[in-house]
Amino acid sequence: DDSLLSALIGELEDMGFRVSAVDSILDGLMARQGLYGAHAPDDLASSDLDRGLEVVRAIGGMDVGQAAVVQQGMVLGIEGVEGTDALIRRCGELKKEGPGGILVKIKKPDQDWRADLPTGGVETVVAAITTGLRGIAFEAGAALIIDEAEMIREADDAGLFLIGI
Repeated sequence: DDSLLSALIGELEDMGFRVSAVDSILDGLMARQGLYGAHAPDDLASSDLDRGLEVVRAIGGMDVGQAAVVQQGMVLGIEGVEGTDALIRRCGELKKEGPGGILVKIKKPDQDWRADLPTGGVETVVAAITTGLRGIAFEAGAALIIDEAEMIREADDAGLFLIGI
């Protein structure tokens, strides 16, 4: 989809339009570095987060997806065309006993900043809580965060960590 979106942007610009990135229009939506809310990843979650980053960078380089769920070192799923919410639901059916998984969501390595940035919002947090995930990591400066205050409230109430990496 990144190739298609880049081609579409190119066509629009060839027609004289200027395509702008959302962060240049709507201030304050980009993920920031650090913890959001009251909960932090423990050592196992940090390890799962590192594994998730490795996986998402690999699939992003192949223009497959922007997210993965890792639980206790095992990749439960990667995002494809179905999107993040479907990934989370699918991984809820695959989870193992013990500490829940981590959703890692980052921009594809060569992704055009003006189209399809990774996005998280309240629906993402609620889906993560419902399926037993225990944390979500977004790429600081390269992911959009929608309704941050409500996301934090939902996450804090459920014991879920949110982090900009």
